[in-house]
Amino acid sequence: MQKTWLITGVSSGLGRLLAQKVLARGDHVVGTSRRADALPDLRERYPQRLGIVALDLRDQAAVRGAVDLAFEERGRIDIVVSNAGYGLVGAAEEVSDQQVRDIVATNLMGSITLIQAALPHLRKQGGGRIQQLSSEGGQIVYPGLGLYHATKWGIEGFVETVALEVAPFGIELTLVEPGPTRTEFGGNLAHAEALDAYEETPVGQTRAAVRGSWVVKGDPERVTEAMIGLAVREGPLPRRLVLGADAYARIRKALGGRIDELDSQKEISVAADFTEAELARL
Repeated sequence: MQKTWLITGVSSGLGRLLAQKVLARGDHVVGTSRRADALPDLRERYPQRLGIVALDLRDQAAVRGAVDLAFEERGRIDIVVSNAGYGLVGAAEEVSDQQVRDIVATNLMGSITLIQAALPHLRKQGGGRIQQLSSEGGQIVYPGLGLYHATKWGIEGFVETVALEVAPFGIELTLVEPGPTRTEFGGNLAHAEALDAYEETPVGQTRAAVRGSWVVKGDPERVTEAMIGLAVREGPLPRRLVLGADAYARIRKALGGRIDELDSQKEISVAADFTEAELARL
């Protein structure tokens, strides 16, 4: 069946490729980009099925207006893909206040506002699906990417909560967690002003990796195919979709480590409660 998608960040990377693929399937797309003239080739090829809305995710009022307009013009939107975002490389003491504000406003607040704006429309139409692009960085961390991780761990907590709140309305949310993927993401990284003190530390190693020593195995073609498969899948959707062998291995190792640490603290954890006898006297 023909579906209608709302996809943020369609000018490049996974957003562009996803839009291209679903249009080729015969679906409709409302895409957002900072530039209203984005995707001229696709707009020429699919003039009736692709619309572009100029949008800066840092502008919450504009996000709400764009979402309202998209639903008003299309009547129904089946899949919302919150894709737009970027990374910031820098140790905690290196990043500037403005860099912190910008990445939080874009990656976290922008995604939150998009989902908030979509929910009343999805509820009114009787359901729909939201895919929130996170990354393996929503469950694991790399030194020097702390602000990026803050936004991803933050949106993961928000999406998990919202999924429970809106399930009775037939609205499903999934966190899509790719590992490093061969898109323009690396070239679009923002960088803090580096301090010499961090050169020979794990932060310096991360800087070297993003400069080119990191082997990027993720295939954007396969990642976007998995996202389309998720969108059209019958039955309940997973809360998270991890994409990439390395991402799977790293997340699994991190989760195992957390469980081991939790188990090692069981006595301390349990001892922090009132005893049953004390509760009876309260």
